Amino acid sequence: MKRRSGSLLAVMAILLGGASAAQAQPQSGIVRPTYEPRYPSRELGAELYAGNCATCHGIAGQGITHPRPGAGGVLGQGPPLRGVGALAADFYLRTGYMPLANPHAEPEDLQQGDRVLLSDKEIRSLVSYVASLAPGPAIPTPDPGAGNISMGQQLFAEHCAGCHQIVGRGGFVTGARVPELQTVPATQIAEAVRIGPYLMPRFSTQQISDAQLNDIVKYVLSVRHPDNRGGWGIGNIGPIPEGLVTWWIAGPLLIGLCLLLGKRFGR
Repeated sequence: MKRRSGSLLAVMAILLGGASAAQAQPQSGIVRPTYEPRYPSRELGAELYAGNCATCHGIAGQGITHPRPGAGGVLGQGPPLRGVGALAADFYLRTGYMPLANPHAEPEDLQQGDRVLLSDKEIRSLVSYVASLAPGPAIPTPDPGAGNISMGQQLFAEHCAGCHQIVGRGGFVTGARVPELQTVPATQIAEAVRIGPYLMPRFSTQQISDAQLNDIVKYVLSVRHPDNRGGWGIGNIGPIPEGLVTWWIAGPLLIGLCLLLGKRFGR
């Protein structure tokens, strides 16, 4: 009888504990420890990982290949994180690409601050923990001041403009929305080049050297406030809308002007 009573008490304690944790969970969906230290730490990162990442990426980052229910009813499935280093963890957390409630979802856009669910301290802690799982690439440190805008434009046109548009205003490709780059910090531009998130290709140092990456970053930063000496920039979103303006606005105006002049001088 005592054993049965003890079991019931244990079950009740677990249920009550789970209920209190659910009530304490913030609206953002992020699970946080009861107490967070004032400064980033690997220990805090381990706690945040257990509460927010392990459902999809597995214990100690070994990954989960087949979908399975996890904490909070989230369907867990995600790649392994052992060996991704600080590079991938910092990029996905600071852009708001992670954490996701659905492993098949892709955030629509990379606007800074819109989906970032963790504080800087928490991100640094998580990055430290993920980087400790196995050796991996570090966070890049681009130097736009050492770059060349002209060379950066050539490299960007060759490797990036097909999706991001020549001045980084974003666009659409099959199966994804390409983010604009107007508010993306230099470090995250460099991280994306080295990682290749989602449909974006990954560029190694053999394909784009660190010096060339400085050129690309400097060019992207330079086109955020372009000097539209030719007139109306139309949002700087590329030649297609400029062509539409020509056909739909300038064309009818010219035809109307020709008809008006014809009537006036044909009398």
